[in-house]
Amino acid sequence: METSRNFHRHPDHLIRGACFVIASSLMFAMMGGLIKAVSGHLPLVVIVFFRNFFGLLLLSLWLWHTGKVGLHTHRLHLHGIRTLTGLAAMYCFFFTLGHLHLGEAILLNFTTPLFVPIIALFWLGETLPKKMWWAVGLGFAGIILILHPTESVFAPVALIGLASGMFAAVAMVSIRSLSHTEPPERIVFYFGAMATLISSLPLLWHWQTPAPAEWGALLAIGILAHLGQLFLTRGYALGPAGQISPFSYSSVVFGSAIGGIVWGERLDGFSLVGALTVGLAGILILRMGKSHTPQESQTS
Repeated sequence: METSRNFHRHPDHLIRGACFVIASSLMFAMMGGLIKAVSGHLPLVVIVFFRNFFGLLLLSLWLWHTGKVGLHTHRLHLHGIRTLTGLAAMYCFFFTLGHLHLGEAILLNFTTPLFVPIIALFWLGETLPKKMWWAVGLGFAGIILILHPTESVFAPVALIGLASGMFAAVAMVSIRSLSHTEPPERIVFYFGAMATLISSLPLLWHWQTPAPAEWGALLAIGILAHLGQLFLTRGYALGPAGQISPFSYSSVVFGSAIGGIVWGERLDGFSLVGALTVGLAGILILRMGKSHTPQESQTS
């Protein structure tokens, strides 16, 4: 039935869906730019906490207004796994934003689709189509180029960026499992609430009061993250994941543009070829195995 619905979907819906996903990518890239800007002045734990806190505040207001979600769940342990892995991905991603070029940090975070099929295979027992293996291999070849086949192959900062994509993949697979019994609004709310609580604990040792301008940046980070999620959700509602998801790679384009304009950053040859390779591999994986990939992204 799903195929039938997609077949009869109006082409304008696909265009609108792609526009929403591109808009969400711009929101996430702008969020990354703000995080990079404040990371030199505020501790990482403060940035992560307020990203979660303001996001939860906006989400709670929206859920209260719509009255869409009930909070009762029998799968609190799986919500916990989703939160811990999503939060780990956030810490790793935000750290790399402060130490790598903006486009490179976003790109390493977008390696998630390469890890999802493998994790789903071992965790959920979902078989991986044979034709998908070569696409996964192509993606990891692109990762090697991004990490640079020189003295920085094992650079800790780049590997932390890669870890953000891996942790995000675990979070996405847990979302796939949760979605069998939990509505999306409940999954998002539990992540926001638990992530805010957990990320508040390090503040006991590393609190720093933001300056007035930094308060504005932190609030904007939360708003951009919330808008990015809303646009992304709307985009998926208008088009099939296999056709809509590839447009999320425009985050890398926006991130590279912002990094170039604000900080004069440029991707070198290895990173540029690696970016194209990873993007191609991600598109192929999403198109060939959309039934194996959860329809959610951006745990950041």
